[in-house]
Amino acid sequence: MPDRKPTTGPLLGLRILDLTRLLPGPLGTMLMADMGAEVIKIEDPNAPDYVRAFPPYVNGESANYMAFNRSKRSVLLDYHQPEGRNQFLELLRTADVVVEQFRPGHLDRLGIGYTIARTINPRIIYVSITGYGQTGPYAHLAGHDLNYIALAGVLNLTGDSTTETGAPAPLTIPGVQLADIAGGSYGCVMATLAALFSRERTGEGQHVDVSMTDAVMPLLSVAYASFAGGQLPERGTMPLSGGLPTYGVYRCNDGNYVALGTLEPKFWQKFCRLLDKPDWLGLGSPADPVQLADYKAKIQTVFLEKNRDEWALFGKENDILITAVNTLADLETDPHLVARQMIVTQEHPVAGPFRSIGVPVKFSGTPARPAWPAPTLGEDTQDVLG
Repeated sequence: MPDRKPTTGPLLGLRILDLTRLLPGPLGTMLMADMGAEVIKIEDPNAPDYVRAFPPYVNGESANYMAFNRSKRSVLLDYHQPEGRNQFLELLRTADVVVEQFRPGHLDRLGIGYTIARTINPRIIYVSITGYGQTGPYAHLAGHDLNYIALAGVLNLTGDSTTETGAPAPLTIPGVQLADIAGGSYGCVMATLAALFSRERTGEGQHVDVSMTDAVMPLLSVAYASFAGGQLPERGTMPLSGGLPTYGVYRCNDGNYVALGTLEPKFWQKFCRLLDKPDWLGLGSPADPVQLADYKAKIQTVFLEKNRDEWALFGKENDILITAVNTLADLETDPHLVARQMIVTQEHPVAGPFRSIGVPVKFSGTPARPAWPAPTLGEDTQDVLG
């Protein structure tokens, strides 16, 4: 068995017990594992992480599991039974952080929650990720990403204002999991690091309540500021989400798209000069949907004159905020993302070469990196438990 001990990263020396499953917690703890923390993923042998059963598979291994669980160690431990409970509490003595994702009170009922943990290790930090939080009338309800962004008001603002016929457009489900990742995964990392900093000053651990619904709500900061200021934002009409013709997405003659980000007047004016469109210089925030559609149609006609890559090159050469809308396949060859090492390949012992998203934060003195591929189920049990 390989010696899986972190060797680099700003969190080197931190030990995290990871009881999470599916996406939010596993991705959050993986980010910290990439930063050097020793993350021990603990799974119930009778009900391991459900994501292991999610397709697609690579040589029988779940691609999703491998994408969320690299740089970790895997331990099988039945914490529902007295022996497993005692083994968990022994591990707890050596740990800095526990990250869990069960409904409120579940681990306390098993005898391994924060209530008992703090009596064994007063410095322990328990990070609890749930959909709705540890308190409140919805705390015990089940949910998924779509439910959380619906309750938080994010979903209602996602999509166009009208269809081509002028009828109200349907809501659009985002292509990525906003509450799970921005709320749960990033919220988990933020909560852990803030609690660790507090412990350095006080010497005491604490229980941190991460609600994915709460944690996704800061994404509304711009929209809610408008609402609090007396304007009710409507879907597809806000300046940064469809309300400005100078800040939008346009189709090219090859069927691909570019993003036009000429938000500031200086960039828009430069764009108009380069295209010899002096009559466009006055295009600003449209007064009504008809005017907006007319402005967008004019700009769209110009973008149909070239393909995506030609427009992207034009944008780079002239510094006017025209960017290719990359497909997932494009990510692996985009020169900037390649230079930033944002797609990495690891050799998994079962799946073989496996590509995943790289480490998003770069450290000059303590570099973070993917340490090893996701472990097979229970691969480190003997090494960790003895």
